[in-house]
Amino acid sequence: MRVDLFDFDLPADLIAQRPAHPRDAARLLDVAPAGLHDRSVRDLPSLLRRGDVLVFNDTRVIPARLHGVRRGHGTRPEIAVEALLIRDQGDGRWLCFARPGKRLRPRDRLTFGELSATVERRNGDGSVVLAFDRSGPAFLAALEEQGGIPLPPYIRGGHADSQDRADYQTMFARQDGSVAAPTAGLHFTPELIAALADAGIGTAAVTLHVGAGTFQPVRVEDTDAHRMHAEWGEVPDATAQAIAQARAAGGRVVSVGTTSLRLLETVAAQHDGTVVAWAGETDIFIVPSFRFRAVDLLLTNFHLPRSTLFMLVCAFAGLERMRTAYAHAVRARYRFYSYGDCCLLRR
Repeated sequence: MRVDLFDFDLPADLIAQRPAHPRDAARLLDVAPAGLHDRSVRDLPSLLRRGDVLVFNDTRVIPARLHGVRRGHGTRPEIAVEALLIRDQGDGRWLCFARPGKRLRPRDRLTFGELSATVERRNGDGSVVLAFDRSGPAFLAALEEQGGIPLPPYIRGGHADSQDRADYQTMFARQDGSVAAPTAGLHFTPELIAALADAGIGTAAVTLHVGAGTFQPVRVEDTDAHRMHAEWGEVPDATAQAIAQARAAGGRVVSVGTTSLRLLETVAAQHDGTVVAWAGETDIFIVPSFRFRAVDLLLTNFHLPRSTLFMLVCAFAGLERMRTAYAHAVRARYRFYSYGDCCLLRR
């Protein structure tokens, strides 16, 4: 499909720079079959049905933005370097975006405070693979000391502060590995979870470690030419069972965010429409004409124009319907993107 079909204009002052406080005070646009309704996230228990199950992403954002230097050697001077971790390649190796990437060469030595790394290779898309001097828990411990929260550039130019350490993390965050937050989960509070439970609505968790590539704009003219970065995910057996039980009782699967949806639909596509216990990588790219088999409703934030995420919501709820919903959200001054408001979509 033509990428320009997914373009729209957004006033810059509608891009949220801080989240709503408390989190469940955010606005919710209910995109219902009968029309658009302006609501609050706190209305969610009344918008769902007893027996439904909400599926959250329990990934935790790691402080993936590093500032350091390339060591000088020979005629090459020392230079400042910024690296954004994209994806764990195993054994202390990470795919990264680096600046100035064009001045880095294989075997260059980089220092980020206590962390050291060697440039292993440069890729054609401008990314690099860095081999760090430690891996596993030791690497994550050093990253907590040396790294910064990887805010997207549309939030204060990507400059995070101490408040973002809490704000850019969901209440469900358990599994270290994401370099971007599963932002739909940012709207939940313990009070809202208790209200959902009182309404007979279940909860379950999956893990999808979100890579920076998920949020990148699509720079080609046709969706067929776009390639997604792979991301690692896991569906625990308890979650697969919770979904099966909800389905058997007539309940619906409500994905909290596009990350949970992408993982559930990946698994369902491989298992004849059934969600089973699973772990592996997914590079699924969902555009209109995609056949959804796992998710019935989607709670999601408002996404960037020409992004894979806006394409996904258009595939889920219909291109014209979502263009109408986004136009309404702009007129009604909803807050957009990671720290912004959300919408509830039916398949």
